Amino acid sequence: MSVMSRRILVTGGAGFLGSHLCERLVAAGHDVLCIDNYFTGRRANVAHLIGHPRFEIMRHDVTFPLYVEVDEIYNLACPASPIHYQHDPVQTTKTSVHGAINMLGLAKRLRAKILQASTSEVYGDPTVHPQTENYWGNVNPIGFRSCYDEGKRCAETLFFDYHRQHRLRIKVARIFNTYGPRMHPQDGRVVSNFIMQALAGAPITIYGDGSQTRSFCFVDDLIEGLIRLMETGDEITGPMNIGNPVEMSIRELAEAVIELTGSRSELVYEPLPHDDPVQRKPDIAFARRALGWEPKVKLKDGLKRTIAYFAALREDLEATGGVGNG
Repeated sequence: MSVMSRRILVTGGAGFLGSHLCERLVAAGHDVLCIDNYFTGRRANVAHLIGHPRFEIMRHDVTFPLYVEVDEIYNLACPASPIHYQHDPVQTTKTSVHGAINMLGLAKRLRAKILQASTSEVYGDPTVHPQTENYWGNVNPIGFRSCYDEGKRCAETLFFDYHRQHRLRIKVARIFNTYGPRMHPQDGRVVSNFIMQALAGAPITIYGDGSQTRSFCFVDDLIEGLIRLMETGDEITGPMNIGNPVEMSIRELAEAVIELTGSRSELVYEPLPHDDPVQRKPDIAFARRALGWEPKVKLKDGLKRTIAYFAALREDLEATGGVGNG
């Protein structure tokens, strides 16, 4: 085993981002403890790692304390799509807040370095464009999205208070829209929605007039950014934007998906959901400067890989007659 090998805890490790992170960390020679309560994570996402001598998986909910021995913690546990986090908004807030308290408490006891997977949603519906890390955001504290937005904002507060009060070594990453293989097919996010609808030949649903913008980062690039941030010295805490600064409209994304799938799907328009941000684009100057990081995967290439994943998943679903969280 390498001298540099560490024992690393990944909460939400069976989820979309968590499974890719576990995969990368195991490949780098680290011992990985993946915990997940399988609310949105799927055991299938890490099935290829089960049985690997450096990988261990445990069913656990971060709203309850955890007593393990590790060197580093990546705190990714939290439903991240509106459909999932609005299903049980109280539990969503608990996951962000109680989960942060429990993981910070564990890190404090172990003197472990800990990274928080925060979100661009802390900026709300931004009045500053692109969004820089020193922007405080424009968030509705009592809306339908607040359980996620304010939960993540409170988690950031806790991280920095533990850092100031207990000198904890923290990293806070603000993750912008990420896509790629292992996204949940029913997560309601725009990339998975469009691809699943296009593959089925169904109408593609655009909320609003489609002019609202997003910046899409392929999962491999995002994971590379998180790992580089964790590897920085204690002088860098974040918050740091990790995302792709290439901005496009939702309508342009839909057209790209139709082209790449060869679908005959038509576009249909529905009212824009409450508090849905009109524009979203990260300023990644800090990440470029501190990490030497920027996204490398072009949208077209990332979409092709994501479409291939969902096409295979559809075949499996048709063969088995459904999908589960196992």
